[in-house]
Amino acid sequence: MQNKIQRAIAYISGGDSDPKIRGTVRFFQRPDGVLIAADISGLPDSETGFFAFHIHEGGNCREVGFPNTGSHYNPDNREHPNHAGDLPPLLSANGRALLAVLTNRFTVNDIIGRTVVIHSNPDDFTTQPSGNSGTKIACGVIRR
Repeated sequence: MQNKIQRAIAYISGGDSDPKIRGTVRFFQRPDGVLIAADISGLPDSETGFFAFHIHEGGNCREVGFPNTGSHYNPDNREHPNHAGDLPPLLSANGRALLAVLTNRFTVNDIIGRTVVIHSNPDDFTTQPSGNSGTKIACGVIRR
């Protein structure tokens, strides 16, 4: 009997300041980690083209500014950028970003009900606790 592949998806929507942002972030459990595949469009113009991209603890994207997404997913209490939810940045080309990355910092089951958040600035990978990544401009809840 073949094992069922664990999968999850987050449907991303922009907030009030960036309502054109839309996309999906898909998660596929593999033996060596979780493959994350993001396809995002409608990103605003930015000086660098980079946008911070994280998994956050909370599970609610409904309020303005996404305050209920909480902090970065960090079950091991590590400093930034070593939180389990710290992901590579998105790089926009004409408002579109594609990203595929493999991580072993969590399993698909660990992140169900949490949120994917896109921030207005690139992550500086230094500043505590969240990399000086700016405001939350888009969000999606991770679901099966």
